[in-house]
Amino acid sequence: MTTFLTKRSKTRVVPLAVYVLCFNIVTLGTTEFVIAGLLPDLARDFDVSIPRAGLLVSGFAVGMAVGAPVLAVLTLRLPRRSTLLAALGVFAASHALAAIAWSYESLMVARIVAAVSTGAFWAVAAVVTIGLVDASVRARAIAVLIGGLTVANVLGVPLGTYVGQQLGWRTTFWALGVLALVGAVAVWRVLPTDGGVASSTGVRSELATFRAPRLWLALATTALFQTAVMGWFAYLAPLLTDVADVPRSWVPVVLTMFGVGCLIGVQIGGRFADARPWRTLYASLTMLTLGLALVAWTAHHAVALSLMVFLVGVAAFTAGAPLNHRVLGLAGPAPTLASATNVAAFNVGNTLGPWLGGVTIAAGLGYVAPAVLGAAVAVGALALALLSRELDGDGFAFRRTRAEVDGGEPVACATT
Repeated sequence: MTTFLTKRSKTRVVPLAVYVLCFNIVTLGTTEFVIAGLLPDLARDFDVSIPRAGLLVSGFAVGMAVGAPVLAVLTLRLPRRSTLLAALGVFAASHALAAIAWSYESLMVARIVAAVSTGAFWAVAAVVTIGLVDASVRARAIAVLIGGLTVANVLGVPLGTYVGQQLGWRTTFWALGVLALVGAVAVWRVLPTDGGVASSTGVRSELATFRAPRLWLALATTALFQTAVMGWFAYLAPLLTDVADVPRSWVPVVLTMFGVGCLIGVQIGGRFADARPWRTLYASLTMLTLGLALVAWTAHHAVALSLMVFLVGVAAFTAGAPLNHRVLGLAGPAPTLASATNVAAFNVGNTLGPWLGGVTIAAGLGYVAPAVLGAAVAVGALALALLSRELDGDGFAFRRTRAEVDGGEPVACATT
């Protein structure tokens, strides 16, 4: 099988190329969430309501959920580096379109195009990342990749919002487009060129992977996990101001605490998911369940609530590495489409979570209700993870009988 790197060139440390991919994830992650901070300006300029402007967030999530698997199939035979460069080029072009958008509809089109390219980049970047490193550090390398999303939330989104407020929202889109071009140059310079095609297995083999019920179970676990997190997070600001009586000026501080928790969670997940993947996954989902329950319990106490927000951030991003590592492990020698579908599963959660949280609020249950609902959904994700372990028997989900990037030699991973 064509490999991205030869087996002898693989490393037990995370190489520079993964950090280059992480840099691009920061840019892509920022564009996904920065729109929330720009909604008032967008609504005013296009003369639409805030709820309608909010559909720009949902449109992006739907674009990633649908576009990532489709584009993964269409680019399956292209070199991986070329696919990454093409995705960044389309991303940059879509942001130029967004920056000159003349109507709400044209901006929505730009957002959807950006979402499709983002989903494609995520999917291929995950496959490239595991191909760059030794099997013993794959979860750690994936954690670095996911860390780009935490940096986007901690730095990218606040900075992008500030730039948009000071210089106009169009400036934010121009800046993100330029960053994508910078990231493309870095990919072109740093990523190796001896990678051949993205997959030598073909579309039929990639699709055959989905005959395994365990893969669908893993994807469902991802979707439930993300639903639990986003259903609560989408309404965190009003929970802080209207329930805990936190001053609006302190909301960014609490959000930063969440981001710091995410960064710590990424490090924990990357540190332990290689050696103890199941235990890491169980522990993080359990902590997420308890954290969301405690958010509801401490909702009227600002200091305690802020600490729980931090705890949920740790739990949420600790789970990221084992969830991604598991899907790629089940995909075996055909990981590209599975990786893209996992991106889609995360975005199913990004879509369902805020919608379900909004339903509970509209039903008159208040801003605490999304946290309670999130805890219940997290229990469901934990139940699916426990069922998955039972079905896996010997822990196959976290190892390969035929390594997808090691030229066919068996590669063992810890299964505890």
